[in-house]
Amino acid sequence: MRRLRGLLAACHLGPTLAVTAATTSLAGLVGRGWGCVAVALAVFAGQLSVGWSNDWLDAARDGATRRTTKPIVAGLVSAQEVKVAALLAALAAVPLSLLSGWRAAAVHLVAISSAWAYNAGLKAMWLSPLPYVISFALLPAFVTLGPPNFSWPRPVLMVVAALLGSGVHFINTLSDVEQDAITGIQGLPQRLGPRRSAMVGSMLLLSGLLVLRLMSPRFPGLSDLLVVIGFGATAMVIASAGRGRTAASQHWAILVGGLGVVLFAVGNPSLVG
Repeated sequence: MRRLRGLLAACHLGPTLAVTAATTSLAGLVGRGWGCVAVALAVFAGQLSVGWSNDWLDAARDGATRRTTKPIVAGLVSAQEVKVAALLAALAAVPLSLLSGWRAAAVHLVAISSAWAYNAGLKAMWLSPLPYVISFALLPAFVTLGPPNFSWPRPVLMVVAALLGSGVHFINTLSDVEQDAITGIQGLPQRLGPRRSAMVGSMLLLSGLLVLRLMSPRFPGLSDLLVVIGFGATAMVIASAGRGRTAASQHWAILVGGLGVVLFAVGNPSLVG
């Protein structure tokens, strides 16, 4: 049970479930039917591999800064066990992605590889947002390139996904400021500093919502209400970051991403074409 708790903590379960739920929702909206199950399983496996690889590759740095909130440092699970779990999840993502066809699988595996590249070293460079841009932009493509559509999504939707994903990146780094300074991680958010990162991340998230609103012709009143709630949530991201409540900032950021999916469902813009 201790190892199981450690593996669940190491996979970053909250973000893993959030990304899986958002992508599966898009699959439902585009009419994938039972294909939604294939999408959910593939994305879940991919996100598990990304979360586990993050903690495995960061184990030495986390140990150096004595981050006992991390399950490997806390002794709940070993780095080797997390490594094996990450590799098995990545392998499982291949056949699960192929359930949606080779086109969708190729796109999804590129998205997973991009996220692994971030964990493997790009997180320490000024290009650190790039893997988030690539991976999140490709998630709508994974949905639409499977049956029954077999076509690329509208480019603007890929831009929206990239905005939301990169916004989350800037917010996620806030909880690691001290440890990153000690271990030499100097991605773009770390170079900007916590205050500017919170602002940039919030603006990216809000920009994604606003673009979605412009694309959403149906139920304008409800769509406007969702955008207003999004404004409030992004304000809470900034306010929480200013008070040092980084976990709260991350939760508010995830809420903004969820609002984006709801806004898309309410406005019902075309995903392809």
